[in-house]
Amino acid sequence: MKIRTSLRKFASATFALATLVLTTACSEDDSTPMMPQEKTITTIVSENQDFSLLKSAVVKANLAETLNGTGPFTVFAPNNQAFAASGISQETINSLSVNELSAILLYHTVAGKIIAANVPAGPNAEVATVYGDKIYVTKDSRGVFVNGWKVNTADISASNGVIHSIEHVLMPPMQNIVQMAQSNANLSYLVAAVLRASQGTTNVANVLATTNNLTVFAPTNQAFMNAGFPTIVSIENADPDTLASILTYHVIGARAFSSDLSNGQTLSTLNGGNLMVLLGNQATVKGNSNSSASVITSVNMLATNGVVHVIDQVLLP
Repeated sequence: MKIRTSLRKFASATFALATLVLTTACSEDDSTPMMPQEKTITTIVSENQDFSLLKSAVVKANLAETLNGTGPFTVFAPNNQAFAASGISQETINSLSVNELSAILLYHTVAGKIIAANVPAGPNAEVATVYGDKIYVTKDSRGVFVNGWKVNTADISASNGVIHSIEHVLMPPMQNIVQMAQSNANLSYLVAAVLRASQGTTNVANVLATTNNLTVFAPTNQAFMNAGFPTIVSIENADPDTLASILTYHVIGARAFSSDLSNGQTLSTLNGGNLMVLLGNQATVKGNSNSSASVITSVNMLATNGVVHVIDQVLLP
């Protein structure tokens, strides 16, 4: 997913960078000092060097008041390492508009204080964000996951809510699965295959664009080349129904983030077949007729109607 496509609008929420003054007082009659007050969410972010990129985004987005107010709010806060893992640098932040940054930041914010113990178990329980779109949360023995990404540090208490530090920047979904593939140059062979397959008895493009709660394992261009389709022309000359059978073997009829995958898990596909998930040094998925498993190279690309994981082999029924 291209950064400029993924980082699109954000309505405004307002982080503040005001500093809370802590005081203690004594009187002749009472020697007990006042308890120091907790800092607001935005003061915690602004004072923590691990959140310096988040602070920079907040400042650029002109989000300066709301999350310094009464709240309460819950913020899933990506630290600097999470920004790096998401391919977002200071230069990226500088290049984005106020609205783009606002969209991303508000998508990380939920109205109300939700500590980790009170996160819905799910899996993938829908929670509305201040931005308006939903995030999908899961809580189990491994911890808390949002859109498949793990909360690394939970329950950072603030005077007006709580912060959960998360391992990845959450991107509000802006495109359906087909549109997402069309915007990714590394999936152009997949797009060609979907369009060609839709000329047969199954309109694969319509299925992937309009059906909700799908998971697609998306082969890269090189994966198609390795599977015997050296050019897009070769895909366009292939039998549509054969392509449709192969493509629907890459689709699961449920939303499955990486956090939903387990070692030895069997996944049922839209064409009636099964895939095998193996988790070791690498996360892989294997088709019945593949001699080796396909490595999952990118995960949790959220679309408006599902989630996409990129793989390095075409799966064969």
